[in-house]
Amino acid sequence: MIAYQVTVPTQNTPGKLAEVSGILARERINIRAITISSFGEHGFFNILVDDPKLAKKVLNKEGIQADLAEVIAVVLDDKPGGMNKLVQLLADKNINIENAYGFVLESNKTAVFVVNVSDLEETQKILKEYKFKTMSAEALATIEPFHYLKY
Repeated sequence: MIAYQVTVPTQNTPGKLAEVSGILARERINIRAITISSFGEHGFFNILVDDPKLAKKVLNKEGIQADLAEVIAVVLDDKPGGMNKLVQLLADKNINIENAYGFVLESNKTAVFVVNVSDLEETQKILKEYKFKTMSAEALATIEPFHYLKY
């Protein structure tokens, strides 16, 4: 199943994340997960939100370049080697992982690895053939990691 992340290329300067998160907060768009990477003067925010199409629209309207990237959220066992099984398979099938990040849903049981790959269609076929579970865009937007913990 295909999901979507909002990708925001940005300059690596103070306040850029605050600007983006402020716009999303004002529009009542919930950030579900985020990665921030930088290299020199530039970087990227990769953001999972509860309404990616609206997030792209409002960010663009505010003059912030934002794109939707199609990603696959793969459900994995949260144990040593859980992710390795997936990435070795994709490497063997000549699929390049261009961007990825993961998080735990339930410790020692379930994790999610979100991948942006070179060949989305082929990756979906491989995942289905090897019986990997994936999350829909809707499921990914409503996840509740660590929901069983009391903070």
